[in-house]
Amino acid sequence: MQHRSVLSAGQFTRHDLDHLLALSAKLERDLKTRRMIPLLDEYILATLFFEPSTRTRLSFESAMHRLGGRVISTVGVQFSSLAKGETLFDTLKMVEAYSDICAIRHPVEGASRIAAQSIAIPVINAGDGAGEHPTQALLDLYTIEKHKQISSRKQRVAFIGDIKYGRTIHSLIQLLWHYDTELVFISPEELRLPQKYREMLSRRDIPILETDRIAAVQDCDVAYVTRIQEERFADHREYEKFRDSYIVDRELVECCKPGLIVMHPLPRLTEVSTDIDNHPAAVYFDQAQNGLYVRMALLLVLLEVEY
Repeated sequence: MQHRSVLSAGQFTRHDLDHLLALSAKLERDLKTRRMIPLLDEYILATLFFEPSTRTRLSFESAMHRLGGRVISTVGVQFSSLAKGETLFDTLKMVEAYSDICAIRHPVEGASRIAAQSIAIPVINAGDGAGEHPTQALLDLYTIEKHKQISSRKQRVAFIGDIKYGRTIHSLIQLLWHYDTELVFISPEELRLPQKYREMLSRRDIPILETDRIAAVQDCDVAYVTRIQEERFADHREYEKFRDSYIVDRELVECCKPGLIVMHPLPRLTEVSTDIDNHPAAVYFDQAQNGLYVRMALLLVLLEVEY
C-alpha cells in the first residue's frame, strides 16, 4: 500500500485489500496466543472524536495499546478548545506536534480530508457526517471474507435501512465493487442510495436492485442492517416516520437462504431483534471485534512498520 492517510474507501485497490485482509488475519491468529504485539512502542496515536462513538474509538485505542503504542485523545467538542472558538486547523496543528498519527471523527462531511491537507502526520477518517467510514468498511469486508469467502465466491449482499445517510454503506460498496457481487438496497423511497454512488456502481457494471420490500433479503448471502439515524434528520417528525421501517428477526432469518449472515455496524435499536443474537446467522458481535484486527493492520501499514 502506498497510502499516507485513509480518507475514503474508494482509494483502495484490490491489491491493497488483499494485503490488509491477510495482515488482519495474521494479527487475529497471533493475538490468540499473545496479549500484545509490541511493534509501535515508540509511537503515539491521537484520537479526535467530535461526534459520539463507542466501538470505533475504543477499537482504535485498543489496537494501539495491543501494538505497544500510546494514545492521547479528546472526546466531544465541549471537551476541546473548539468549544472556546479555536479553529479545527489550530487544533490539528497541536495534534501534529503531539502525536505520530491521528484518527478523527467529525460531524461535517469532508473534515478528515481537510485534516489530511492541514498536517503532515497520517490521518484516518473515523467517520465524517453522512459521508464515509472507511475503516468500518474494511472490518465489514474482513467479516464477509471470514464467513463467506468473498475473495473466491460470488456473493449477493443486501443493505437494509438508511441507505441515504448510511456512511458505512457508502464506504462498503466501494470495496465490494472489487469483488464478484450483486447488491440489493432495501429502504424507503426517501432513504434510497445517493445518485453519485448509483453512478459509481453503474460505471463498474455492478448489478443492483433497489426496493422497499424486506422480502428481497431472502435470497441473499449477506444482510447488512443499519439503523435509521435520528441525528441525520433536521425534522424529528421525518425520523419518526421511518425509524421502524424494517425489523430483522428470527422469523425472517429462518425464511432466508441457508448460510445467510446478518451484519450490523452497531449501535442497534429495534432493527435487529435480540431473538437472533444466538442464531448462527448473527455475526455482528464478531464483526465489532474484527475492528481491532483491521485497525491494528492499518496502523502498522500507515506507520510503515513491518510485521
